[in-house]
Amino acid sequence: MKLGRQFGWLWAAYSVSAVGTWLAFDAFALIAVLVLHAGSAEVALLASTGPAVGAVAAVPLGPWIEFRRKRPVMIAADLVRCAALLTLPAAYALGMLGFGQLLAVSVVVAAADITFTAASGAHLKALVPPAGLLTATSRFESTTWTATVLGPPLGGAAVGLLGPLTTVAADALSYLLSALGIRAIGTDEPRPARRPAAFRAGDLLDGWRHLLTSPALGPLFLNGMLVNALIMAGSPVLAVFMLGPLGFAPWQYGLAFAVPCLGGLLGSRLARPLAARHGRRRVLLTTGVLRACWPVGLAFVRPGVPGLLLVMAVEAGLITCAGMYSSVLAAERLELTPADRVARTLAAWSVTGKAVTAVVTALWGLLAALTGPRTALAVAGVLLLATPVLLWRPTVRRSPASAPPSPAGSRPSR
Repeated sequence: MKLGRQFGWLWAAYSVSAVGTWLAFDAFALIAVLVLHAGSAEVALLASTGPAVGAVAAVPLGPWIEFRRKRPVMIAADLVRCAALLTLPAAYALGMLGFGQLLAVSVVVAAADITFTAASGAHLKALVPPAGLLTATSRFESTTWTATVLGPPLGGAAVGLLGPLTTVAADALSYLLSALGIRAIGTDEPRPARRPAAFRAGDLLDGWRHLLTSPALGPLFLNGMLVNALIMAGSPVLAVFMLGPLGFAPWQYGLAFAVPCLGGLLGSRLARPLAARHGRRRVLLTTGVLRACWPVGLAFVRPGVPGLLLVMAVEAGLITCAGMYSSVLAAERLELTPADRVARTLAAWSVTGKAVTAVVTALWGLLAALTGPRTALAVAGVLLLATPVLLWRPTVRRSPASAPPSPAGSRPSR
């Protein structure tokens, strides 16, 4: 399905920033471990505190973004991320890089991430016709997994040859290129229909109110928060475990997560035909159950080739299911949200996700310090097995109010 030139520029901008992001896969954790010699507790603190504070700082941004043109907001978010990341190699070159700066940059990047996600989701819904939403989200998901396949091994090689700050600089450059791509979309973005003179305190809660009162989105929201938090909480623990006691090299660590991402590419390609044949709800339920079954296997990783193959097998199963699930979820979330509430809803989703993940990550860092990384990974895997219960929900009929508007100026040229 052709989605137009404007979508092409948006997709290109997303692609280049995705490559930069995955080239710098776990860059902050690698800098903390390899440059600052941090332990499990400090790496978990870095992975949790920055996103948590950034999420709190981003709470007022949802209503602010809602009634503004989205492209200038996206460009500003890209430029902020670029500037913040560039301070790290600059400080390293001057011999001034410290753990506090890593935390500060992670806060700024987290807040800018939420801003960009909210603005880009709202812009995508206005840019693409309703029938093309799943096609668009599947393309973004395919791009993410393609970048994930290529980025970590190249980033791991760059870390081994040039140091971890090299990939951070590349990530910063990718955000600059993304901003230029968004600028190339054009200047004919329609102004939002309504812009209140002042925001009330209650406006900050509109996104959460929509998510928690929607019988369709509510279960998906709660499940997503818990699943993502438990998966991501194990990431810094696994990084320290593999790069430390298990003795894997940075390139092996990157390879362990890159090759399985071919499964994510496959899953994102299968999402649309499977949803057309079996329905979106069945695809979400099936893949949501399957993705929760894999991470418990990480508790059994061992040194050497067998351990590396085990990590790759677990990640391949998880990522294949996640590729299908995320593509369908992204389209479903946009279709079930009124056009004048998309930015607030996506901001609420992102803020909650980062905050919950931050808290759980901090707890898992403490758990790993007290019991060991293997036990922490096992507990996260066992808890994940219970999360599919949250996906069961009654059949929901879409109302006309959920459909996006169709002003002539908001559609791409063909």
